[in-house]
Amino acid sequence: MTHSISVLYIYAADLWSVQQTSAHQLTSYCLSFTLSTHELTMSSYISELQVSLNADQELNLTKRGFQIVDGNLNQGTGGNDIKLWYKRGSVPITKVQVSFNHDMAVGLTKAGYTKIYTDLNAGAGICTDYLYLWFFQGSGEFDTPIVDLSVTTDAANETEKFASGWERVALDLNRDSNGNLIHLWLKREKKTYICDVTATDSYGSDMELFEGGYIRVDETTNRDAGGAYVFIWFRQTTDPEKALKEIQVSITDAQFLNYEQQDYQQVGVDLNKGTGGNKVFLWHKKKSSPIKSIGLLLNKDVVKENLEAGISVILKNLNEGNQGRVEHLYVYQ
Repeated sequence: MTHSISVLYIYAADLWSVQQTSAHQLTSYCLSFTLSTHELTMSSYISELQVSLNADQELNLTKRGFQIVDGNLNQGTGGNDIKLWYKRGSVPITKVQVSFNHDMAVGLTKAGYTKIYTDLNAGAGICTDYLYLWFFQGSGEFDTPIVDLSVTTDAANETEKFASGWERVALDLNRDSNGNLIHLWLKREKKTYICDVTATDSYGSDMELFEGGYIRVDETTNRDAGGAYVFIWFRQTTDPEKALKEIQVSITDAQFLNYEQQDYQQVGVDLNKGTGGNKVFLWHKKKSSPIKSIGLLLNKDVVKENLEAGISVILKNLNEGNQGRVEHLYVYQ
């Protein structure tokens, strides 16, 4: 409050001598006051998350000052009506992750992420994964505050979210439950771009990657194929000059050599490791338009809609040569 009053006082003082003050100076002071007022609204950050499973929990969260996000995270499963809730505050959440097995949780815990101990598949059936939401309040180079949340319960609504500047949390929140395709979306304070990508085929380096500012794409590139749990990771920047400009996938030896000869940088983890299928590698390069978002696309029915909306889908199956789920990498620029 002190800072805002100070700016107002300076502006008022200059109005007193308005005849000696140029229009340009007055405009500058007005802008300064507007900016200062904006600084006082930093409680607009998303600062806390919770999940409810029933009406009693919803009432409790309402009394505690939480606000609800529209959309049932269990839509189409016959399980509990699961809702996401949030509070706003001055310390922002900057990262959101989801785990679907114990090993995925270890690195998150060690890196200081907060776990919400509510299964996002509660009541959906005995064959479903246990899904847990995690969040992190960071202030490092690769942390950009989250200012809004949204949930889609139909894949047909996803393309408009990308076009409106939303970022998709990778994992389907109905994973292995046969319900609707559910995704959580984040709106950040500033526009972000992908500045670095890597991949892992084990969990040993998870903590270091989380602490280094990476976001894990929380779906394995070996979905339903057996083999190792392989995950793609990325970091974000608000500087478009630091962004990656092109990402590709090789699924044959000829493609591997082609990208190598074109000076692409290889991510040295086989995205198909342990499945018996083709060797699949991720490649990146810095040229052309900066990349805003990457992720996995497991629903082949929405490939056409994504392409029509300007979202690039690399039409190479990350599970090429095995019996796993057909997966494509999408890239939004």
